Amino acid sequence: MGEVTTKIAIFQRKEIRKVLYNNEWWFSVADVVEALTDTVNVRDYIKKMRKRDKELDSYWGTNCPPLEMIAKDGKKRKITSANTESIFRIIQSIPSPKAEPFKRWLAKVGYERVKEIEDPELATKRTRALYRAKGYSEAWIEKRMRGIEVRTTLTNEWKQRGVKEGQEYAILTAEISKATFGMTPNEYKKFKKLKRENLRDHMNDLELIFTMLGEASTTEIAKNKNAKGLDENKVTAQAGGAVAGRARKDLESKSGKKVSIKKNYLPKSNTKKRLK
Repeated sequence: MGEVTTKIAIFQRKEIRKVLYNNEWWFSVADVVEALTDTVNVRDYIKKMRKRDKELDSYWGTNCPPLEMIAKDGKKRKITSANTESIFRIIQSIPSPKAEPFKRWLAKVGYERVKEIEDPELATKRTRALYRAKGYSEAWIEKRMRGIEVRTTLTNEWKQRGVKEGQEYAILTAEISKATFGMTPNEYKKFKKLKRENLRDHMNDLELIFTMLGEASTTEIAKNKNAKGLDENKVTAQAGGAVAGRARKDLESKSGKKVSIKKNYLPKSNTKKRLK
C-alpha cells in the first residue's frame, strides 16, 4: 500500500473508511456499525453484538482482521476491517431499517471494483471524474494521474525486490520524501495542516513534479543496483530522493522561491471552491 491508501466512502452522509487489500475493498467495521445504528459507543455496541451472536463471534478474528488505515486522529493505526461478504454477515446482526439500503450500496461498490479489475481504464476515468468534481484543474489532474503511475511502477519494483507491503513501503516512502523535501510524509502533512487527507492531493504542480522525480529516480537506481530487501532498497530510496532534493534546491536557489508551500486544497468554507 505504500502510503496508507485509506479512502473515504460516503453512505447517507456518514464516512466509511476503506482500504484496498488483496485486490478487494475492506471497510472499517466501526464506521459501518456507527452508520447503521447511530450508537454513541461503537466499541461497546460491537462487544454486545458479538456476545449476542455466537456464530459471528466464532469467526471474528479470522474474517475481521486489523488493517492499517488512517485513524480519526490522523495517525496510521490498525483498524478492525471486513470485506463485503463479512460486512453482509455483520449487518445480519444489526436490527436496523438502514441495513437494506446499505446492502445495496455495498453491492454497488463491489460491482464497480469488479468492473475496474476487468478494465483498469475505468478506475482511471473514475479517479479523474472525482478530482474534477472536487474542483481541481485539468493540468493538476494530469500531473496527479501521472504521479499515480510513477508510484505504482515503484511499488511494483519494490514488490519484486522482496520489500513487504505496508510498513516497509511506508519506511521507504519516508526516506524518499525526507531526501526530496527535507520532511517525511507525516511531517509534510503537519506542515500543510492536514489530518486524514491524502498528502499528494494537497500538493501543487511543483511539489507533485519533485515527488515524481524522487520516486522515478528510486525505481531506476533500484533496477541498476539490483537492490534486494528493505535495507538495500532503503539506500536506493535515499539516493533517489537525493536526486530530486538536489534539483529542488537548485530551482529554489535560482528562482528565489521555496518549492514546499503551506497552501493546500482544503476548502476555506463550504461555499468556496478548492484552491487552483
